[in-house]
Amino acid sequence: MDARPQRANEGPGPQSGAWRPAECDRIALVLQGGGALGAYQGGVYEALHEAGLEPDWVDGVSIGAINAALIAGNPPEKRLERLHEFWELVTSRHLPDVFPHADDSRRVRNNIQALLTTLVGQPGFFTPNLPNPWLSLRGAKTATSIYDSSPLRRTLHRLVDFDRINAGAMRFAVGAVNVETGNFFYFDNAETNIGPEHIMASGALPPGLPMVRVGKSHYWDGGLVSNTPLAHLLDSVQGGNTLVFQVDLFSARGELPRDMPDVLARQKEIQYSSRTRMVTDTYRCLYRYQAMLRETLAMVPESALTPEQAAMKAELAGLPRLSILHLIYHKAVYEDQALDYEFSGVSMREHWRRGYHDTRETLRHGKWLEMPTAAAGIVVHDVHELERAL
Repeated sequence: MDARPQRANEGPGPQSGAWRPAECDRIALVLQGGGALGAYQGGVYEALHEAGLEPDWVDGVSIGAINAALIAGNPPEKRLERLHEFWELVTSRHLPDVFPHADDSRRVRNNIQALLTTLVGQPGFFTPNLPNPWLSLRGAKTATSIYDSSPLRRTLHRLVDFDRINAGAMRFAVGAVNVETGNFFYFDNAETNIGPEHIMASGALPPGLPMVRVGKSHYWDGGLVSNTPLAHLLDSVQGGNTLVFQVDLFSARGELPRDMPDVLARQKEIQYSSRTRMVTDTYRCLYRYQAMLRETLAMVPESALTPEQAAMKAELAGLPRLSILHLIYHKAVYEDQALDYEFSGVSMREHWRRGYHDTRETLRHGKWLEMPTAAAGIVVHDVHELERAL
C-alpha cells in the first residue's frame, strides 16, 4: 500500500496541502526527550509532511520541546527547512572520517564525538561554563551547571516565530519540572504566552544545562519526572477524534547487556522510556469505564438524573476516540550510553533516516489511520511489534 492512503470521503484539510482520515478531527504529534536522538523526530515529521499529515497539536519534552517549537513556530512550508537548519547547526562539528566501517570502530568514533561534546559543547546549543561549576563560588551564575545554554536562546529566536505559536492555530505544550517543588508542569499555549524560556526550561537537564527561570520559579528538564508528554495530551483532549503519533527516543525493550557500556545504555533506555505503554494501557482502561458509565446513564430517564449526572452524561456523549501510532527509536549495536549526547553529523543523518523510514512503514498500514469504533475507544499500533510478530 502506498504511504499515503487515498483521500476517499475526506473533508477539506485544516491547512493547505493537509488532509485528515475519515472521522479524524485532529492530528497530534507527541515528542519524547532524548538529546541527540531527536533527529529521529525530524525524520518522522518529514515523512508526515510528505504524506500531508500536518499536526494540529504538538506536545514535547526536552529535545522534543525544541522540535515541537520548530514545527509549531513555522508555517507548514517552512517547518522541514527549519528542522534541517537546527540539526545541521548543532551537529556541524565534524570528525575526520578515518574510522573503518565496523561496529567496534564506530563505537570508538561515537565516543570521541561525545567526548568533544562534553569538552566544548555544541554549536548553537550550549558551551562550557567558565569557570567550571566545581570551581565556582556558591550562588554564582556558573555554580549550578556545567554548560551555558545562551546559544540555544539565540537559535530559538532565529528559527522559531513565537507569535505564531501564541496565535494558537496549533495547540502546543512542553513539560518541565519545578526545581523547588519537584512538581511537573506543562507550559500550554492554551493558557500561557510561550517564549524561548519555556522551551529551554523543558530541556534544562541537570547538571549539564542550567535551570531556567520562568516567572518567579525555576525549572529543569521535564524528563526528570516524565519523558513522554502523552498523558498531557490524553488529559487535555476534550472531544474530537484524534490520530496521535507518539514518537519515543528510548525503547523500553532491549537486548541483554554484554558489557558495562551496554549496561549504562540499557539503564538509560529503561529510565527515559517513561513507560509509554503503561500510560496507554491506563487510559484504555479508563476509556472502557467511561464508555460503560455512558451506556449506563443512557438507560436512565432524563427526569431521574441529577444535574451532576446530566452534565456527566452530556460530557461522556462526546468521548473522543484515539488511534495512537507508536514510533520508537531502537539504538544501533554500536551505540552505548553516550547515544543521547553524541552529536555527530553522521549519527544525526542516520537517526533522521530511521525516523523517516519507520514512519513510512507505519503509514503503509492505512487501516491504522482509521479511527477506532466507539467500543474500542483507544487503539495503539506499533510497526516494530508487528515485525516481531512476523
